[in-house]
Amino acid sequence: QVQLVESGGGLVQAGGSLRLSCAASGRTFSSYGMGWFRQAPGNEREIVIAISWSGYSTYLADSVKGRFTISRDNAKNTVYLQMNNLKPEDTAVYYCAAAKSGWGVGVQSYDYWGQGTQVTVSS
Repeated sequence: QVQLVESGGGLVQAGGSLRLSCAASGRTFSSYGMGWFRQAPGNEREIVIAISWSGYSTYLADSVKGRFTISRDNAKNTVYLQMNNLKPEDTAVYYCAAAKSGWGVGVQSYDYWGQGTQVTVSS
């Protein structure tokens, strides 16, 4: 069993930056693909960004290209989401997720989920 705990959310003005962290328990973190999803009220949960277990492969949704980056520190069992030039449409609850096998862009690809952290971007 893996537990994921997100942190770093908050309120920021448009154009600002936030860095989300996701700390994972367990010894096999380095073998998991990791993803960040978000869900705004009334919307389905959508992929934002993902990274393979090695860190060599990443996926970014079109809406965040050029603004968001993902990184992981396997020694610290932590994955990070750096969000720059935030826009009001980025407002959502952000979830960290871990995939035991491979990685992907759909919620069904992930086996473990954090509790979510709220990101609010004011205009």
